[in-house]
Amino acid sequence: MLPIHHRTVQVRGHEIAYREAGPAGAPVLLLLHGFPTSSHMFRDLIPLLADDYRLIAPDHLGFGRSAAPSAADVDYTFAELAGLTSAFTEALGLERFALYIQDYGSPIGLRLALAHPERITAIISQNGNAYEEGLGAEAWAPVLALIAGRTPETEEPVRAIRSLDGIRWQYETGVPPEYRDLLSPDAWHHDAALMAREGQDAIQLGLIADYGSNFDLYPAFQEYFRTSRVPLLAVWGEGDQVFVPAGAEAFRRDLPDAEIHLLPTGHFALETHAPRIAALIGDFLARRVPLRP
Repeated sequence: MLPIHHRTVQVRGHEIAYREAGPAGAPVLLLLHGFPTSSHMFRDLIPLLADDYRLIAPDHLGFGRSAAPSAADVDYTFAELAGLTSAFTEALGLERFALYIQDYGSPIGLRLALAHPERITAIISQNGNAYEEGLGAEAWAPVLALIAGRTPETEEPVRAIRSLDGIRWQYETGVPPEYRDLLSPDAWHHDAALMAREGQDAIQLGLIADYGSNFDLYPAFQEYFRTSRVPLLAVWGEGDQVFVPAGAEAFRRDLPDAEIHLLPTGHFALETHAPRIAALIGDFLARRVPLRP
């Protein structure tokens, strides 16, 4: 088993932490995590693919082990995080790569694809949404209220999303009983501890309030799919109530050759189905993006 390295790099004056494994000359798979986690979510997937791919998983600014400067000093928007991710790939000399996108990683990665379509060899979307029909109505109600008008009253329900109970809900909801004991409580306690750090309230409220800017780009994302014909694999937890399965099925509207797999799990599908997802990714990339130096 190849080792996983835990590294940092300076990007636009910020220290960005990342995990890396796999041969230096292998095809690159860039792993972009979602809220409220970090590259920690890829801890089980990386070893399963590292023989054939160079896997790189950064922590977004404000998340994980990356720097988390005050929201008074940094504009925490998805445009900013996408720009930092682009600069991160350039700092590491990544010229072409496949994307693994989940939750927040989806609009960040797809913004990168819009800016540099020539760099993207394929997309793996694991509960990474790009369609309105993928939004779970109940889960999104407080977020949409915040986007419509940011006030103390609309902020308070959103704060609960990053509490220990709110984070645990994201991990457990939609996971069938037979898979529940595969969920490690370490995962949500890890995320909750990082979300409880000083300054996180302003950082996370700012990002959630900015999520509407991603909705504005959905038509552009969909046009990118149609014009690029990028190979796309959706491996989706069908019990996810944040990004529901309709979001996975919608990819076929713009990418008829998209490969869609709905798995019996929830929002954080890697927690229960990492070996299955690794096998699907390996098969997909081998067929659609053959290995090359």
